Parts: sequence; C-alpha cells; structure tokens
Amino acid sequence: MSRLIDAIKEYQEGTFKKKAPIEIQEIMLAATKKLQDESISKNALKVGDKFENVELFNIDGHSVKLHDYFKNNEFLVVNFYRGGWCPYCNLELKALQEILDDLKALNTSLIAVSPQTPDNSLSTKEKNELEFEVLSDIGNKVAKKVGLVFSLADELKPIYKEFGIDIPASNNDETYDLPMPATYVINKNKEIIFSYIDEDYTKRSEPSDILEAIKKN
Repeated sequence: MSRLIDAIKEYQEGTFKKKAPIEIQEIMLAATKKLQDESISKNALKVGDKFENVELFNIDGHSVKLHDYFKNNEFLVVNFYRGGWCPYCNLELKALQEILDDLKALNTSLIAVSPQTPDNSLSTKEKNELEFEVLSDIGNKVAKKVGLVFSLADELKPIYKEFGIDIPASNNDETYDLPMPATYVINKNKEIIFSYIDEDYTKRSEPSDILEAIKKN
C-alpha cells in the first residue's frame, strides 16, 4: 500500500513549488499557522463522541441520512474534504479508493463529504474514478455541527482566484466557508472510534491508520 504522505510530498516538491512563487507560499503558510494558533480543531467532534443522523445530498441531489449506511455495515468512514479543486483532497480521495476493497472486507462503508454542489461532487467522483459515494453538505450544515468550519482568509481569496479556484461557484455559496479536512470512523453504536483533524490542509490521515483502527474494534 502506497503512503499518502509520500504522494503529498511529491506534489509539494514538484507541481506546487513550480506553480506558486515563494511569496505566495509564505502567505499560504501564514494563513495556515493562524488557524493552528487559534486551535480551531479543539471544538470538533472527537473519539468517544456520538455522530448525529445528519442529512446530506448525493450526486443526484437526493437527501440521504448518515445512519442509513449502517444497515449493512458495522463501521462507517466519513471523510470531510474541501472540494475537488483542492489537489490535496484529490490525492486523499484516490488513496481512500485504494483501500475500498479492504474496507468492504471489514464490513465498512466509506463516504466523502464536501460543501460542493451535487453537480461538482459528481465531477469530483468522475475525475478521481471513485467507487464510493461523494456527498454534498450544502451550506456546510453538517461540518458546522461537527465543528470543522472556518472562513478562508481574505488574503488567500485573490491567490485562489489566480489559481483558477472559484469556491463560491463550487459551493453555490458566497461565504468562503470551508471544512477542515477530517476523517472519522464511526461504529454501529454511532460512536466515533477514530478521528483525524488538522488545521493544516496539507496533512491527511493515512489510509493504513484507518484500517488499523477498524481492525482493533
């Protein structure tokens, strides 16, 4: 199994450094450090907390309930990602796809959640050739309940625009609110048995750690 951290490092050392001048990198790092200094992840759900039966929307725009995924499964992996425009998110989604068979063997379902519209979630699913459900959290309602939401720093908005990233168009929402990337494993009692959250969007949970957490339970 390839490591996600290695794929992220390869992207950072190659594509990103070629794309972003040093001054841009410094602005982006400073914005991330501010989130870390504020420790906004401290308010997020953690191991031992219960996960509500929240409403999300599938790529057809139909409402789905989180707890429905336990009808035929013992565990559920919920991955919150920023959007299909985020290269780190796409690397993570592809890495999760690689362990999908292992998850199924452990009676575990997998869903990915972002504030994108259903149409943009469909594009993300197709682009990354994902075989698991990619759901829309309209208005970040669920991510807010989980304690993951922050607003993109003003100094990053023109940088994202320069990169061709249009968050309002992606989410059909003018707020620039985004979820911190997070991964949860929930058991059939709706209890969180594993969580990974980081204010630094370039850091993600290793898929092998997710599998290990499920095997221990």
